[in-house]
Amino acid sequence: MTRTRTLGTLATVVGFLAFVEFTSGVLQGYYTPMLTDIARHLGVHDADVNWLEGTQLMLSALVVPAFAKLGDMVGHKRMLLISTALTAAAALVLPFTDSFELFLIAWALMGFYVVWLPLEISLIWSRSRRLEGRSSITAKAAGLLVAALEGGAIIGALVGGALIDVLPLTVVLLVPALLVIICFFVVLFGVKESPEPTGGVFDTVGVVLISIALLCFTGGLALLRLEGGLTNPWSWAVVVLGVVLVVPFALWELRHPDPLIDVRMFRSPALGPVFLTAGLFGVSVLGAQAPLSTFARTDPSVYGYGLGTTGFATSLIIGIYLIAMIGGALLFPMVARAVTPRLTLMGASVLVGVGFLMFLPFHDAYAQVIANMVVVGVGSGALVAALPAAAASAAPASQTGVATGLTNSVKTVGGAIASCVFGIALLHGVSGAAAEGTAGSFAGYVTVWVVCGVTALAAAALLVFVPKESFTDREVVAV
Repeated sequence: MTRTRTLGTLATVVGFLAFVEFTSGVLQGYYTPMLTDIARHLGVHDADVNWLEGTQLMLSALVVPAFAKLGDMVGHKRMLLISTALTAAAALVLPFTDSFELFLIAWALMGFYVVWLPLEISLIWSRSRRLEGRSSITAKAAGLLVAALEGGAIIGALVGGALIDVLPLTVVLLVPALLVIICFFVVLFGVKESPEPTGGVFDTVGVVLISIALLCFTGGLALLRLEGGLTNPWSWAVVVLGVVLVVPFALWELRHPDPLIDVRMFRSPALGPVFLTAGLFGVSVLGAQAPLSTFARTDPSVYGYGLGTTGFATSLIIGIYLIAMIGGALLFPMVARAVTPRLTLMGASVLVGVGFLMFLPFHDAYAQVIANMVVVGVGSGALVAALPAAAASAAPASQTGVATGLTNSVKTVGGAIASCVFGIALLHGVSGAAAEGTAGSFAGYVTVWVVCGVTALAAAALLVFVPKESFTDREVVAV
């Protein structure tokens, strides 16, 4: 009876959290079909859209470990509420500005929604602590949350693509902001706090050190984007400085009694490859969003490449891709039971890699692009659901929020770096009609496809080194 009541309560929590992820999905899908319209509204080049994505992802990389740690310390619901309020405030700025700088800042701050999924999975993990098959329950819940996320992204993409063709951009941008406000009250009244927060002392110095490192790194990438930046040694020096500054952060974390990020986790034979896989996966699932949208909107009669789609036709590509992601997310727990979670993760990574490499010969027709994105989508959906659940099951009990947050944080860093690099690639090598217009270079798009394909296959190779029985209830990982 107690088990049934506990499962019922957990199912109710998952239901409310599914609405949160539905809202997250809307945010992720809604804007994508209109990125070209946003670029024209702000008076910037298509390649500059990648900087919107890059700055948002980098901010997310900063806040995810901090909010995940605070979730473990003071309660996951509390941090979920704070992040939702911040996201709503930022989203409300977008409809009322045509300044690229202000839009960029608000867009970046809207990235607080990235912390929602790891906080939710940590909350579910903590509430299922007395149930048998805890890893399996968390994996199933993660699959349902990701399905809700992708459902929201499908609806968001279709609605956004349809509205941008008939309504002013200001009105269109107001819709998701209102939905996030509703989401805040759903969390406030529908979700109970996770039991037994761990407490502790927040690692402020660690936050400052990693923030400086990431800001230097992305600042260096921004300098590379400027005219002559690729040949300027100072631009590269700033990038290298950002990488080097990770060392004092890691040394501080090793000495801190309650670190922001327990860097020892990266030495775990199960968790280390998962984090690296998340980073490589972020290159494609996050970094490639803007280039895929702008490629579809590029007019082939003018530039010689692209599909020349409308906003709604672009949203259909995104919608089909997201349906494939839902399929991958829901298939993951079934396939993982039939084989192992490790082999399922490897197979999903291979699908993502093959799907992107298919773009090299097949990119001239609408149907070809859709076929490629279906293959990518099935693999991506499985990985989105699997990585946080795998991290939760392999992490120490007191570090589940940090571990699941790290998968998102490392994935976000991968996406942020890729967005900046792809922005540079699309801006350089422009020739012919593209040199006089606003489209990215074809060589830049080829770079996007190759990098996404190769990094996904590298992730599959990394997972070969994970212990065979990782991410199951039989495994107890020492970190």
